[in-house]
Amino acid sequence: MELLITKNISKSYAAHQALDDVSISIPEQTIFGLLGPNGAGKTTLIRIITQIITHDTGEVIFNGQPMTLKLTEQIGYLPEERGLYKKMKVGEQLLYLARLKGLNRSDAVKRIKAWFKKLDISAWWDKNIEDLSKGMQQKVQFVATVLHEPKLIILDEPFSGFDPVNANVIKDEILELREKGATIIFSTHRMESVEELCDHIAMINKSKKILDGSKKDIKDSFKTNTYIVEHDQKIELANGSFVIDQQEQIDEEHYQSQVKILNGHTSNDLLSALIPTSQIISFKEKIPSINDIFISHVKSQDHE
Repeated sequence: MELLITKNISKSYAAHQALDDVSISIPEQTIFGLLGPNGAGKTTLIRIITQIITHDTGEVIFNGQPMTLKLTEQIGYLPEERGLYKKMKVGEQLLYLARLKGLNRSDAVKRIKAWFKKLDISAWWDKNIEDLSKGMQQKVQFVATVLHEPKLIILDEPFSGFDPVNANVIKDEILELREKGATIIFSTHRMESVEELCDHIAMINKSKKILDGSKKDIKDSFKTNTYIVEHDQKIELANGSFVIDQQEQIDEEHYQSQVKILNGHTSNDLLSALIPTSQIISFKEKIPSINDIFISHVKSQDHE
């Protein structure tokens, strides 16, 4: 079942079209990657979902109902522009934000302390926000986003400011939140994080949705029946069945070739053709990365 659906969302500011007929469906308990270059319209869509701004046309459906301000209480939103009160202490800040989300003081304190323990930041309770590094502030804001246990968590570039160790800590927490039932929108232009985390993706460019679906289905649809083969000597293959796109010697004893299979032949056919010619050390299909797909789609649209 879909937790969130946007239907034909459009938004313009004077002569600028920020979103143009964008429809997406986000299944429950998934991590949904919302991808696109800067200025594509991702943040505008998020602000419409969270009722920060209104759309010109279209509809947002949340958990089977038209989105309202009341329903946004079930959303946790970590914006790209961070927004903590610099002069407040960490514990005081989180308690204040938790109360705004409807938690009573006792439950809020209990949850804050549990998160502090998970993230190994218990000593931060009485620190001023302004005395924390950018990454430390980011941890605090992440806690503020998820503290009220929202059904939908929206994370806009959540890893900016984190070193690799802390980025991995937050990735693990995101995966655990999904396992516990949360649905997560992950807005980013960092494709390596999408490869690690996302189940489904949608790409937006120049205000339009240009691609969406499950990550696996999208990657499968861009496969070119090409295999990367490591072997111990140069190879030649019959024309009409296979094409060697490139072949290079990688050290004194090994070569690597990129071979495309033609005319309905299979990977078994390719292996059968290779085995008499060389010792095969490794053999794997070339799967396009989300980064490759993203770049090719954005470039093709830019050239239209």
